[in-house]
Amino acid sequence: MKILIVTDAWEPQVNGVVRTLKSTRRELQAMGHTVELITPLEFRTVPCPTYPEIRLSLLPGAQVRRRIETFAPDALHIATEGPLGLAARRYAVRHGLPFTTAYHTRFPEYVQARFGVPLAWTYRFLRWFHGPARAVMAPTPVVLDDLRQYGIDHAVLWTRGVDLDVFVPQTVNVLNTAHPIFLYVGRVAVEKNVEAFLALDLPGSKWVVGDGPALAGLRERYPNANYLGVLSQPQLAKVYASADVFVFPSRTDTFGLVLLEALASGLPVAAYPVTGPIDVLGDSTAGVMHEDLREACLEALRIDRATARAHAERFSWRAASEQFLAHLKPLHGAAGSSAGAGPYRNHGETPSPVRTVPEQTGSPAGKQRLHD
Repeated sequence: MKILIVTDAWEPQVNGVVRTLKSTRRELQAMGHTVELITPLEFRTVPCPTYPEIRLSLLPGAQVRRRIETFAPDALHIATEGPLGLAARRYAVRHGLPFTTAYHTRFPEYVQARFGVPLAWTYRFLRWFHGPARAVMAPTPVVLDDLRQYGIDHAVLWTRGVDLDVFVPQTVNVLNTAHPIFLYVGRVAVEKNVEAFLALDLPGSKWVVGDGPALAGLRERYPNANYLGVLSQPQLAKVYASADVFVFPSRTDTFGLVLLEALASGLPVAAYPVTGPIDVLGDSTAGVMHEDLREACLEALRIDRATARAHAERFSWRAASEQFLAHLKPLHGAAGSSAGAGPYRNHGETPSPVRTVPEQTGSPAGKQRLHD
């Protein structure tokens, strides 16, 4: 199958969306599929207001159209709601092309945290953006429920994985500060709630790995913490292995790939009992979720590293990518434009309905089995 993925999130950004798409492409190619991406690297860009690390593509419509028509994909997936996603959506709707979309992050909550925009306004935009999609892929059952509550009722499950060959338990010490070492890894932005971690009264030392618009302010307010920038995956694996507890203070993440990376490295997790940690940890003993984050950090010190690793081994990028592919399969041979290629011949036919992967609901343990 020829699969075209359109994304506004790509290198040099380092975040969960980029890692998810890169891992998914790798697995799909290993299965024998042809995968191309349309990314901001192909366009003139400007920095996103308040978040200059994110680049917004300028006037991408004509080039996106040419890329779609030249590649003539069997399936079109629009991963983000930015300028490239909007251009691909506009082309697909105009030409009657079936497509899928994804909901990677709590976009309305982020916009509210950054700009004070009411949630209802942004969810109205999301209903418009994702409405024509044959399916909206979301990472957890909790997020599916959230989307449906806001009127996006064609959401389907697309879970996540971790590279178990890169993130492994190992005997290293690259941090060289007092133990216990409490670690945060991820974007350093207001919606990640990193300050809730740095403000905790904890023994030992604290480390923050990552970059983002809130970094300078946090370094100034919390000079006793230790800071590293963006790291490669092998470097990051050594950092995880050198720490004692991974602290995940975010209350807005839809999943949190760093949780899996930490667990795969044998690092127990401390987090709030919210979406993301709940879906990753379930009812396992690989981490501690508590509204008192300090208590969660201290309790997590008692967790055996082998327990954390064993839980991470339940997550596979291959299984997640097969789930992604299952949502695309019904698009093969469906309606299309008169562009004359792939499934987009026979303009005007009615697309076949999307076949969704059955969802599992119920207890956190039941949700967790989706990753087996």
